Amino acid sequence: MTDQLAVVTVTYSSGDYLKSFLNTLALATESNPRVVIADNGSDDGAPEAAERDYEQVTLIRTGANLGYGGAINRAVAEIDPAIEFIVVANPDVAWGPGSLDELLDAAGRWPRAGSLGPLIREPDGSVYPSARRVPNLVSGTGHALLGTVWKNNPFTRAYLGEDDAERPVGWLSGSCLLVRREAFDAVDGFDSRYFMFMEDVDLGDRLTKAGWQNIFVPSAEVLHSKGHAASKNPEVMLPAHHRSAYQFQADRNPGVLRAPLRWGLRAGLAVRSRVAVRLARRELDRRQP
Repeated sequence: MTDQLAVVTVTYSSGDYLKSFLNTLALATESNPRVVIADNGSDDGAPEAAERDYEQVTLIRTGANLGYGGAINRAVAEIDPAIEFIVVANPDVAWGPGSLDELLDAAGRWPRAGSLGPLIREPDGSVYPSARRVPNLVSGTGHALLGTVWKNNPFTRAYLGEDDAERPVGWLSGSCLLVRREAFDAVDGFDSRYFMFMEDVDLGDRLTKAGWQNIFVPSAEVLHSKGHAASKNPEVMLPAHHRSAYQFQADRNPGVLRAPLRWGLRAGLAVRSRVAVRLARRELDRRQP
């Protein structure tokens, strides 16, 4: 099984999360896959320690902060193309027992699966809605405007979904994915224009359009300490999220006739971004002693 599987992750001062990632990986699969770390400029020594302490780890220094998708592409380029499956995961993922082998088994059941994703739990034990529909302009706008003030609105409910069966979905969280190398290469991997956020939505959409499937596999479970960086840097992360949301919809609404729509979308997202940053900063300040 080792010959069919490799693992890639991206670090940016990920600290002890990376050690947990590597330690629990041994529980996730009976194989001992190669792990390639693409480091975007860490200053905590964690990637270097991982390469020193774990024989299967290879460290690649990207030379700049390429963002998540760009760094993943750089790491995947180091993997032998003959390896059939690649795990793409954030370094703050902790693997559930047998989770990767569950995903590999599911890949056998779904021969057109370009990506497969596990059930993702948050640190408090709740389930993160990691398998979603691809948002169009109407549903995406409805979810963005109403999701925080009316959590059960029809746009958000349709976007997130609640079924926990193994099934095809529009896209899967890029925090933990098993991708079929053939499919990943067929769509040229992640779109590196997305510095952070929405690169997984874009990948899932492009895989579907290329004839592949994105399969949610709830029998595989991982824990994700999501947002440990984003929550501390709302002035950086929230505008990046809104820029990515604009990029995604602008790509799917091209042309001169839709230019006014794109202008309105850009303006609306810019306002929403400023409001979100102010609210997030106020909440952070409130929590500080």
